[in-house]
Amino acid sequence: MRVTNATIRAVNGLTARWAETVSGATVFSAAGVWPLLGLLADGAGGAARAELTEAVGLPAEESAARARELLGALAEMRGLESALGVWTLRTLELREAWEAGLPAGTHGVLTGVEDTDREALDAWAAKRTGGRIRRMPVALTDRTEMVLAGALTLRTDWFRPFSESPLCPESGPWRDRVLEGLWRTSALLDRAGVADTPHGALTEVKVLGTTGLDVHLLLGEERMSPGQVLGEGVRVLAGERPVVPGPGLPYGEAGPGLRVERERCAAPRPPSLEVTTVPFTLSAEHDLLCRHELFGLTTARDDRYGHFPGISGRPLCVGSARQAATATFGALGFRAAAVTAVAAAAGSAPSRLRHVTTSVGATFDRPFGFLAVHRRTRLVLAAGWVDDPEPCREDEASH
Repeated sequence: MRVTNATIRAVNGLTARWAETVSGATVFSAAGVWPLLGLLADGAGGAARAELTEAVGLPAEESAARARELLGALAEMRGLESALGVWTLRTLELREAWEAGLPAGTHGVLTGVEDTDREALDAWAAKRTGGRIRRMPVALTDRTEMVLAGALTLRTDWFRPFSESPLCPESGPWRDRVLEGLWRTSALLDRAGVADTPHGALTEVKVLGTTGLDVHLLLGEERMSPGQVLGEGVRVLAGERPVVPGPGLPYGEAGPGLRVERERCAAPRPPSLEVTTVPFTLSAEHDLLCRHELFGLTTARDDRYGHFPGISGRPLCVGSARQAATATFGALGFRAAAVTAVAAAAGSAPSRLRHVTTSVGATFDRPFGFLAVHRRTRLVLAAGWVDDPEPCREDEASH
């Protein structure tokens, strides 16, 4: 199933807005939240519908179809697995039109017994993420009548693996530390580029995966905040910021962490791009209600009224909305997973060097951001910020 540009823009728009709120080490997936918001918007009424419409970025009457479109497209992307689940109390009757819009086989039953329901929901989360997330991020109470959840997993291996060696930054917040390091060299200078943004220069390096999933590493000027780096990274992806690609960069310090040099060599040699970075594993849990304005859930939280007449005739409000996410970037590839749940509650140098070549060195040796991107559609599937890398193991540092 093809995903339209309008849907991609809407999802990436939510990614950019969420990114702007980031302040420290984290990982999140707006692509994991957006379909749930779309389904909720379709069944919402009044102010809740208007707020969810704004968060989704598309008309409410289109949101359910767009959510199904996205879920269908995700299911067909190589390296991705996605799932949707809806659980309701037996006594909660769903509107026929809304239920008919759910993917087949997604509707389960809540028993009303917290331990029993918790065990079933946790098992679903673990199964759908290959064990990367073992607990459904939802608060169950005796008022919970419905749980709407989505799971998304990403997996890709690098076309060109990294080599591992200690990294010792000479400046910045990681200076004087001996870190686990990754490096690799390629002849494709266009994998690196420098963007001009209102907040400062932004270096982007693309690490391509074998399944059509890539990770874009983002390093901004030191004065730039995590939110500015990630938010501008999404705008660069959308073509909203001018970018100078690697082959067009000037010699010298061409951008944050990026140096271009003209080197003499004894024999003809292709240009080279050397990338140095750190491996990372991140885990985070987000309470979406703490950012209720961002996700269009301000009015929907109010338990004095029902806000989803298109879902059920029984008054429903949002009692819990959370996401658990994880990501691992290593020498061989990238893995990530996210589960989002919404609970609805009642209310060398030779002697003669005759040739010249260009070398570009990109070094990520201070806090940086990343975007996991589907190459063909440019849909952002996960994003995050790395600020505390792992120290080098003693056995590696001794070699």
